[in-house]
Amino acid sequence: MKEKVSRRSFLKRMAGMGAIIATSQLPAVADDDPSVFPKRGRYERLMLSYATVNIGLEKPFSILHISDTHLTAAYPHENEKKQTLHTKRTRTFGGRQEEALRDSLDWARDNVDYVVHTGDVIDWQSEANYDLVKKYFGENMVGCMGNHEFSPSMGLSEVKETRTEAYKDLSRKQLQSVYPFNISLQSQVVNGVNFVTLDDVYGYVTKEQVKLFKKEVKKGLPIVLCMHVPFHTDNIWRANVKFWKREASKLTSAQIPNPSGDYKIQKEDPTTRDFIAYLKQEPLLKAILAGHIHFTIQDQFSATATEFCVGGNFMFHGEEILFV
Repeated sequence: MKEKVSRRSFLKRMAGMGAIIATSQLPAVADDDPSVFPKRGRYERLMLSYATVNIGLEKPFSILHISDTHLTAAYPHENEKKQTLHTKRTRTFGGRQEEALRDSLDWARDNVDYVVHTGDVIDWQSEANYDLVKKYFGENMVGCMGNHEFSPSMGLSEVKETRTEAYKDLSRKQLQSVYPFNISLQSQVVNGVNFVTLDDVYGYVTKEQVKLFKKEVKKGLPIVLCMHVPFHTDNIWRANVKFWKREASKLTSAQIPNPSGDYKIQKEDPTTRDFIAYLKQEPLLKAILAGHIHFTIQDQFSATATEFCVGGNFMFHGEEILFV
């Protein structure tokens, strides 16, 4: 893994999910269709939030953090399962996912230095979705995966045991050929900040990932950890449970809901639990960027690091983060 590159060469060759990419030269959708917000700002439909990470840099830079685009394309020749998924899942995500991604990347070209995408660019595996990844992110991609990257058919598969390394192995080689970055863990130093991206798509990390991360710490640089599933704080978990009830209801108690799913894994898997405890004591960790939960929230993860979760890009959500 390369430790640092110049900004010019970095902008030329970076693209990726969960890591810095060059700002896009794609045409703006608003220009293509003047009927959309014809008398409003060019990018007003983007739902952007803003944040700052204070590191003490000599030269500040900014990123657009997006996640969960959930592209749902399938070519006519792809099998019946892919056609079914295309119909159902396009309806689920509104059918404007590619448009949202194009608008986001075009906005980023003129407004920030780099882009971070923390996974689930695609909703499931298809030839058409893979081609869209190549179209928008280029060939020299680095970053992290989302859990949907590993999904061949969104529950229409006969595979019983999912959410394991063995399940990932079924498509790991194929994904590695599509995404030209190390899909387990990758690092890239930008303006003196080490962006480390890792695969935690089912809530856990592996011993090998922990070993590689600690090698990155030895570089002595401030670290921004980018991954798909957030390492839940109590506040993020409370908001997550409320959001995914899928109903409008007020909180009647400030009590933290019992852990389940990814949060339960993070508390019970020994490697992951110990890694999170280690991160909370690591002064070089300055921020965590994540997605997966489809809403925007931030919370203090440790004494030195804030965790930023960004809403779904399929709904035109994004977050501009200034590093100073």
